Amino acid sequence: GIVERIKELEAEYARTQKNKATEGHLGLIKAKLAKLRGELLNEENSGGKGGGEGFAVSRSGDGRIALIGFPSVGKSSLLSALTDTESEAAGYEFTTLTCIPGNLIMNGCRIQLLDLPGIIEGAAHGKGRGREVIAVARTA
Repeated sequence: GIVERIKELEAEYARTQKNKATEGHLGLIKAKLAKLRGELLNEENSGGKGGGEGFAVSRSGDGRIALIGFPSVGKSSLLSALTDTESEAAGYEFTTLTCIPGNLIMNGCRIQLLDLPGIIEGAAHGKGRGREVIAVARTA
């Protein structure tokens, strides 16, 4: 698996002489090691929990709505106003760091509202926990 491959690459790196002629080869080994370690971390973190702390929210009610937007635009205030849930809102960005669920009952339907952390430019590439936020929004 990944651990064995990492050990092989570390052994190859250790036995390779370090000089100007082998710099390129050593750079490739380092890149492969970084990639494999990243994959190993992703496997350990995901572990079927779905997105990490605060993002694994079980579905409840008849529908699900994700409040997604830039930081400090009023998502937490809207959730607090529409539901009995108190979502912390402050004058600084990224007050909400996890997914906060709340329930709204309208015309006999129970709708789950999810207050998500602010999404920033580069979120699709993982910046600011963007991948987790997008994954939750996709399932809403």
